[in-house]
Amino acid sequence: MKEYAEDIKQAVEVMRRGGVILYPTDTIWGLGCDASNEQAVERIFAIKQRDDAKSMLCLVDSFSKLEYYVESVPSLAYDLIDLADKPLTIIYDKARNVAPKLIAEDGSIGIRVTAEEFSKELCMRMRGAVVSTSANISGQPSAKNFAQIDPEIVKAVDYVVKYRQNDNSEHKASGIIKLGNDNQVKVIRE
Repeated sequence: MKEYAEDIKQAVEVMRRGGVILYPTDTIWGLGCDASNEQAVERIFAIKQRDDAKSMLCLVDSFSKLEYYVESVPSLAYDLIDLADKPLTIIYDKARNVAPKLIAEDGSIGIRVTAEEFSKELCMRMRGAVVSTSANISGQPSAKNFAQIDPEIVKAVDYVVKYRQNDNSEHKASGIIKLGNDNQVKVIRE
């Protein structure tokens, strides 16, 4: 049995009930919820004290799930994900099947296909996209490990994953690119 099996079970139960979790991702610690649950998404905006004009990204565990949330995945996306040497979030045109506040004004959404063991299994067991936004108050620096997370954030969520809490190595946010259906690539964050 994996050391984080109970964490996955608890986190999925909480998200299925509409709750918000604090969890380690393939990059930095994140706030997460069921990406299709509008009330849970709104709670994350409130916890972060974030303007809801700024959208949040989602994690999925497979290309087939990616295709469920994006009307048309450009063929270049598959190569970019396969060739990336670090976690890569891609902003796609024409989002679908998620809470409306996750979709930017132009209809786009940021999605990362995670390869990291914990977050991949979390998404797989959730059977859908999981919101993944940095675990910080909007405007403050992102916490690079659990010890740097504001206690206000920790108190505001419904479940805090225990796995990796003692990992004090400094993790980095993902790279972000915008990929249009015309295969035009725009680097947002390296």
